[in-house]
Order: sequence, then structure tokens, then C-alpha cells
Amino acid sequence: MRQSDDLRSTLKRIDGKGYKAYKDLQGDYDLGGFVLHVDNVQSDPYAPPSKMRVSLPQSRAGLPEEMFSNRIRRVALEDYLTRCFLRACSNGGQRDVGIDRPGQEILERTAMRVTAERVEARITVGLPAKGRSILGRKAEQILLRDLPEMVDSSLILSSLERDRLWQHIQVCEDQDVLREELADRGLVAFVGNDAILPRKSGVSDAPMPRDKAIPFVAPSEQEVSVELPHSGTVTGMGVPRGVTLVAGGGYHGKSTLLKALERGVYNHVPGDGREYVVCDASAVKIRAEDGRCVSQVNIEPFISDLPFGEDTSRFSSDNASGSTSQAANIMEALEAESRLLLLDEDTSATNFMIRDGRMQHLVAKEDEPITPFIDRVRELSSEMGVSTILVLGGSGDYFELADTVLMLKEYRPFDVTARARELAQMYVTQRRTEIKEPLKEVTPRVPLRKSFQLGERDKIKTKGLTSVLVGRTAIDLSQVEQLVDESQTRSIAAIFKKLGQEGAKEETSLSETVDALLETIREQGLDALSGFRGKHPGYMALPRKQELCAAVNRYRNLRVRQRE
Repeated sequence: MRQSDDLRSTLKRIDGKGYKAYKDLQGDYDLGGFVLHVDNVQSDPYAPPSKMRVSLPQSRAGLPEEMFSNRIRRVALEDYLTRCFLRACSNGGQRDVGIDRPGQEILERTAMRVTAERVEARITVGLPAKGRSILGRKAEQILLRDLPEMVDSSLILSSLERDRLWQHIQVCEDQDVLREELADRGLVAFVGNDAILPRKSGVSDAPMPRDKAIPFVAPSEQEVSVELPHSGTVTGMGVPRGVTLVAGGGYHGKSTLLKALERGVYNHVPGDGREYVVCDASAVKIRAEDGRCVSQVNIEPFISDLPFGEDTSRFSSDNASGSTSQAANIMEALEAESRLLLLDEDTSATNFMIRDGRMQHLVAKEDEPITPFIDRVRELSSEMGVSTILVLGGSGDYFELADTVLMLKEYRPFDVTARARELAQMYVTQRRTEIKEPLKEVTPRVPLRKSFQLGERDKIKTKGLTSVLVGRTAIDLSQVEQLVDESQTRSIAAIFKKLGQEGAKEETSLSETVDALLETIREQGLDALSGFRGKHPGYMALPRKQELCAAVNRYRNLRVRQRE
């Protein structure tokens, strides 16, 4: 293996040469305290930065095995070290060196890897140039002076704040335990007392400052205490299984609460304000999504008898309406094994949510293809074990169907279930239930291999958080609201590439196909998505099954057949 003097000598030799001479750097270098792996060198100064890895033995890093003794601890530790390395880049004023930038959620990433043998940071370095001429001396400063300082300050236990590191790991582990406790207690969500739910701004996911925010306090009727391994007893609001309504005036915090629950499928960093806000890990936010494509989804439970005899048991569309898209979103969520649906009246199709008594009198049922959600919400709970949390401010007809009714007033929740039932009896609805047939099992769909076959020149890439380009076909993920990190989108792109190479197996449903991919990742690590073979695996973070299925379902070239 080459040494630091070899790296220095090469940089001096190529100083001032054309940028492509940087290719001579590729290889591995023992820099004393760590090994630098130069895996891929950018082709010119304006191309994506060069991919490198920093690897140091545990004998130097000094991280005790108890810090990564299970998957949750390992993910939290790697997340913390990634943030430390990122901070070291900023504190050193070094803009040429980078690493994946985590948000408020703690996600499994490829940016950092900790094992019993070593710690490895997967980084990028923008190799410096003047025009297209190599600045060898500046590169020497970055790689042989600045980078070792970053490693020393961010990847070695003796340089870290040990108490903060343990807190990061323990808070993450507590959230996982809390989420697992939900089912045993008959709950689908939990919001801890003193949680800060509002965010700093519409473009910042950081918490609103405590002097401006109103901390959450659970209504006494829903107050639950849970014993956690590290935080001790945590008290807050438990949301029971079934149908829960969240009512209240505009701007009183209904949607803020729902947004926090949407993100409760992920663990959050200490100080986020939502550390003890968790919900069922399979929860899906459902909304209307005008214009999305739909492939062979059975939406008959909600929409049937369309004009011109269109078969809604095998519904396909290149441009679905608000109501048909929302129906498809629900059926696809059930296919992806979601046990909790999160809905906001503001982002739903009105005619999908309810038809009141007057409208039923005006438009007869035989002329209305939609069976509104109000007529299925109880059935979803009682027959399929799928709970619903619904934010609403305009339709009291849901009162008589709810197990729990909460009212938000100035960001404070109150239990108004008894009052809602009283009002339901006092003001009897004039509407009639419009169910034609009971709910049936979800029809599984089998993706066809040809869906993912691309031409030799076709590439798969991402554009920010909300778009994956598969060849010339763009997948719009802007309405998939629980996709929270661009690195998750990059993982989705890698999975599409994998499906293109291997295809979907015959007779294997979409749900089973995604389960198999996630099982591979659990066994081999997230690196497996990139075909990682001792080189930089790229910037990726693990998405949930529900977001992976959502991406496939929004692929306009998707071809499926229903499996009876």
C-alpha cells in the first residue's frame, strides 16, 4: 500500500497539469492514523466531486462494542459520527470535503460504517483547480493536513463528547422501544408531554424555539405512561386503535399534529422536540393526487360503475382524478401492509370523503360511482384492523363513527368524544350509508419484468427529493409526504436499477418483491444496493417499504397483472 509520501509526491508531479491527471491519485494510501481510499476521481472541476473513503481501525477509533451491539444502536452511532464529521468540515471552513447531510431524522445511511474491526467514512472531495489546471499544493493541504484533522476530531472516541454520543444512541433506542410498545397497548400513536410539534419555518424542519412554541400536553383521558430503558417513565397521549378524529378551528394545530405523526415513523435526534412522538411504523399519509398514474388497482371498494362501463376492479389511468387517485392511494397502502391511514381534510378530495344527505337526495346513488370514505372508515377498522387518524374541520357526520374525537385549541388537545357523540344523537344525520358490498381482501398485483427493462443508454438518476428519472420517464414523488431525505430517493433509484438488472420474479407480488429487497438489505446492509465491492457506495439512506411501493406505483411504465 502506498504511503503519505507517495500521495505528496504524486500531487507535486501533477501540479499545474490538466485536470485529468488527478486520475493518477486513484488507489489506497496509508496516512498513518487511517487509510485513504481514492475510489473515483471526478472528470473535471465542474463534475460531481471525487468519491473517497476514510478507514481507521477500532484500535484507534476506540468505539466500544456496546455502542453498536444491535442494529438500532449501530444506526444511531453511525448517524452521530456522520454529523460530527460534517461539523468538522464546517468548523474547519473546508468546503471541498463533504459527507451526506442528515436532517432531523435518524436514518440508516451508507455515509458511515462501523464494525468491530473499523470505522469507515464515505466522503466526497472536490479536488481543486484553477480553470482546468490542477492546484496540487491546495489538494495536498486538503488531503494531508485538513482531512487528518477532521478524522481526529470526529471519528475518535477520545475527541468526542461521550455523554452526548450516548444520549444520541439511547434516545434513538428509546424511540424504537416506544414504537414497539404501541401494539401491545392497543395504540397506533403516542405524543409525549412537552413535545414541540411546530417547526421553525415552512422551509426548516428544525423545532420552533421553546419561547415561541406551545409544548404538547396530553388530555387526561388519553394520558399514558411508558417505561423506557434509558429515559425512564415517559408520559403522553396514546392514540388508540380505531377511528380517531382531530377537530378544531383553523390555525389551532390540527395539521401540525398530523404532520408530527407522519414523521413519527422515523426516530429523531435529541432536541428535535419530537423525540417521543411515534406512530405505527407502517403508517401512510393518504391524500388526493390529481394527475398521478395508476396501474391495475382494484378501487371497487370506493369507486364502481363508472360511465362507459370502465372496470374499476382493474383500474388504470395516466391522469387520475382527485377521488380516483385517493382511492388508489388507500388500496396501494393496504397492499403495502399499512395498518394506519393518516388523512387531512385539506388535502383530500371532498367528494371522496363524504356525500351529505342533501346531495344524496339530489344525485341518486345509481348515478354516483363513489362510495365515500365515511362509509368505509369503520369497516377498515373492524374488518381489516386498519386504523384511521383524520383531521377535519368541516364535516360532523364522522362523529358517530369515531372511537375518539380530539379537539385542538391553541395547540392544546382536549378529549371531546362524549360531546361529539351527544351532538351526533342530537343532530341526526340525514345521509344514508352507500355501501354496496362489504370490503374484501386486497388484490395483490404482480409487476411484469418488462416494466423495468431499459435500453443500453438509459440511465436512472434522481433530481432532488421528489423525482427519479428512469430513462426518459420521470417518477413524481412530490406527493409522497413521508419521503424525507434526498438520500432515500437515491436508494429508490438504486432499487429501480436493481429491478432493471434482475427483474421481478414471476408470481411475486409487488409487496413480496419489496419485502425481498428489504430483507437483502437487512442481511447485507444498505451497501448492497450499490453493488458495493470495496468502493464508495454513494449517498443513500433507507426508505420504508411504503415509500418504495409508492415509487413503483407512480412509475408510468409499470405493467402489472392481478394475482387471484
